[in-house]
Amino acid sequence: MSTPGSGSKTTAGEEHDGPSHSAATAALLAGAAALGGFLFGYDSSVINGTVDALKNTFHLSGFVVGFVVSAALLGCAAGAWFAGPLGDRIGRVKVMLAASALFVISSLGSAFAFSAADLTAWRLVGGLAIGAASVIAPAYIAEIAPAELRGRLGSLQQMAIVLGIFAALVVDYVIAQVSKGGATGTFPWGGGAWRWMFASAAVPAVIWGVIATTIPESPRYLVKKRRMTDAKRVLARVMGRGDVDGKIKDIVRSIAEDRAVHLRDLRGSRLGLLPIVWVGILLSVFQQFVGINVIFYYSSSLWQAVGFSESNAMLTSVINSVVNVAFTLVAIALVDRVGRRPLLLGGAAGMALSLGTLAACFSTAHVVGGKPELSGAAGPIALVAANVFVAAFAATWGPVVWVMLGEMFNNFIRASALAVAAAAQWLANWLVTTTFPGISGFSLSLAYGLYTAFSVLAFIFVIRAVPETRGRELEDMDRLERPRREARA
Repeated sequence: MSTPGSGSKTTAGEEHDGPSHSAATAALLAGAAALGGFLFGYDSSVINGTVDALKNTFHLSGFVVGFVVSAALLGCAAGAWFAGPLGDRIGRVKVMLAASALFVISSLGSAFAFSAADLTAWRLVGGLAIGAASVIAPAYIAEIAPAELRGRLGSLQQMAIVLGIFAALVVDYVIAQVSKGGATGTFPWGGGAWRWMFASAAVPAVIWGVIATTIPESPRYLVKKRRMTDAKRVLARVMGRGDVDGKIKDIVRSIAEDRAVHLRDLRGSRLGLLPIVWVGILLSVFQQFVGINVIFYYSSSLWQAVGFSESNAMLTSVINSVVNVAFTLVAIALVDRVGRRPLLLGGAAGMALSLGTLAACFSTAHVVGGKPELSGAAGPIALVAANVFVAAFAATWGPVVWVMLGEMFNNFIRASALAVAAAAQWLANWLVTTTFPGISGFSLSLAYGLYTAFSVLAFIFVIRAVPETRGRELEDMDRLERPRREARA
């Protein structure tokens, strides 16, 4: 590879490596950043297996359990809100390193918690890390990925999230199986099993921190800081035979101003914000309001509530997660071929049908000993519907929303706009997670009926307001049109 910063020489030198080498480099860098998504999924789902143990250990009511589970999400909103501006100030990689440190602190603090109050505080710290990772990883991936690969590489963030969820549920299951008394019992090495579940998150957190020290900074951040030679060096690695100097000029043009980005730069004519920022916020909110995280935060308790044993309920959660991983691979294969809008529309329709089926099944549950029980065919149908719901989400709204949030904003506002959209996502997640125990305690059918309604609204929203971003360069995102305007063009 030639010396970066030499214009045509850079391009000529890259001919020895070729497009396949540069694509592989971009994929490796994206994969390294996406490890933040793995921690995002792991840390947010590891609590699934601990819910009943926390109830028993700290003698918590259902409301308090809901607050402890969802407390991390408030930290997520704060972490997401500040990660974008911080990433513009100190760089994407340094934010990754800070998030890694927070993950380690949170996991160990949670493992040694002595009350619900300090556990909540440690979960808030973890939430800060999750929120930061949810913003900085997709922003970094979008900024180092070539346009023709951006959808697939952006989907690595969601793949990492679902692998993190899967790993957390498997670790919870294994720890519960080898411990005397399950999640509430004692781990063979000493201490409560649920404490080891929390502590396990420190391992991937340390790995991410080490790997983050080896990757280069985002070329678009480097251009903002006038570090042109460094920016050319990174672009030369990921563009292959592309015109590096021309790309630098495009980035300079799109950034337009050499100053720090502030949230006031997102102001516009649509209820105080730019229309594209509202599209990002509503994509984030609908992604959560369909109730997907109810499956990953409460599924073990949910299936126990309708008659499953603890072991079978946790195994069912693992199966849900396997489906999640498998269908995220489907999304990665399709997102750059089919496009973003068709996947979002198909996913919303699939989620509406499967959630409607779940609502119907739970409406037939009989109350036995104060708890609902699914009888006859309702149980198997509910399990199938739950997995169809997870599959529909994993193949569409899960990865596609993160891909779009990483790419749909122009270069100048990307980090800050992504921060606002991600903060809205975490607040929506918190609202769903906090209200589910209360609503489901009154009526599981009502809870899933609400999620069905939001899936239908999400379908309508995509038709009316969400633009297609497939194949566009990041420098051209400020030319996006609303779907109806595109149709008339």
